[in-house]
Amino acid sequence: MKRVLIYTAGLVLCMLLLGVMPISGEEEIYDNVIRLHILANSDSEADQADKLAVRNAILAEYRTVLTAASTEEATKRVETLLPEIEKTAQKTLADRGNAAEVAVTFTEETYPERIYEGLHFPAGRYRSLRVLIGEGEGKNWWCVLFPPLCVGAATEEISVTQPVEPPPGLGESSWRLVSQSGEYEIRFKLLEWLMGK
Repeated sequence: MKRVLIYTAGLVLCMLLLGVMPISGEEEIYDNVIRLHILANSDSEADQADKLAVRNAILAEYRTVLTAASTEEATKRVETLLPEIEKTAQKTLADRGNAAEVAVTFTEETYPERIYEGLHFPAGRYRSLRVLIGEGEGKNWWCVLFPPLCVGAATEEISVTQPVEPPPGLGESSWRLVSQSGEYEIRFKLLEWLMGK
């Protein structure tokens, strides 16, 4: 009886672990996508408008990040431009009469699952250009900075271009996963490994 309980507990544990492991293509998405995350000072109408103004200024000014040929190149550009991006955000706020401090960092953050006009990005940890305005307690805004899927900076709506072929940084399996809008093919890593796939 004791062996049956140990075997059953082990089987349940294995199934739980398999359930949380990334499916084919997700690791590449986490490794090769850079998100843009802007946190507003508060939910007031003025602070939310300031957040969108900062977003517009960053996307308009730093399009070179969006046109990088590889994730490595985009990462280097973001890291090099951090002080300049912070100054741009601070100036944008100052021009609008807002004296809130801005902190810009390049870090890893955990994001929830997100669908942008038909492109699905699974929940997980991504590299992130994080722009914190003031207390950062208001509704935030995020998109995909690299590959260049973040466009339409002058509007409040998230606009996404959906290329036919995988954009830089995403391979075939990752692109297939992203463009399926969350309709996954359920796969088990251990079974794939055992079957030699």
